[in-house]
Amino acid sequence: METPGHQVQAMFAEIAPQYDLLNRVLSLGIDTRWRRRAVRRLGLEPGACLLDLCCGTGDLALAFARTGVRVAGADFAAPMLPRARAKARRLGLAVPWVRADAQALPWADASFDGLSIAFGIRNVEDPQRALRECRRVLRPGGRLAVLEFFPLPRGWWPAVYGFYFRRVLPRIAALFRAGRTPAYRYLPDSVDRFVAVETFEAWLEEAGFGAVRTESLTGGAARLVTATALAAGEPAP
Repeated sequence: METPGHQVQAMFAEIAPQYDLLNRVLSLGIDTRWRRRAVRRLGLEPGACLLDLCCGTGDLALAFARTGVRVAGADFAAPMLPRARAKARRLGLAVPWVRADAQALPWADASFDGLSIAFGIRNVEDPQRALRECRRVLRPGGRLAVLEFFPLPRGWWPAVYGFYFRRVLPRIAALFRAGRTPAYRYLPDSVDRFVAVETFEAWLEEAGFGAVRTESLTGGAARLVTATALAAGEPAP
């Protein structure tokens, strides 16, 4: 019997051919600006080592690689990775792409100076376990950046944004022949089911992170959460 995680994997694997085009159209290009903000906020020096987890077709990983950071990309959905490899080749960037489960990463402790996740932690079967793995593979003092959609509070903007997610997004996806899968109906449902950003911040602290900060993007449509990996026994600041 398939686990929920494998069902999500199969769903995103099916839309892999349209994934990039749909993301640009559906977000009106705003997701590109969000990724650039994540790169700036993490502030890694050239030569630092970063893992981009739930990397998809590699957009965030390659944004880091362009700054001189040494990057590895990892995703549970294998059909995404050939597209990431093709992008890296076109840009002349050497990035290893690995199929990996965020809940059991195949890297040793303290392997990375930074770790990024763009719109992927919400789709992990056990996100708290994945955050503990993120802390394990980061060196003490290493930096984490998470771009994610969280449930929106009440108000006029959440109402407009919710209408777009639930009514407009699936119709646009159908025009690009991605509507035959439930992926773009799954997206708004998964946001509604995910925890509030305050709960996510608490998860990070429980997993061994400190200096947790959250930044609202585009009126709260998305959030950028950053944190620092604490040494064993180090109290959170």
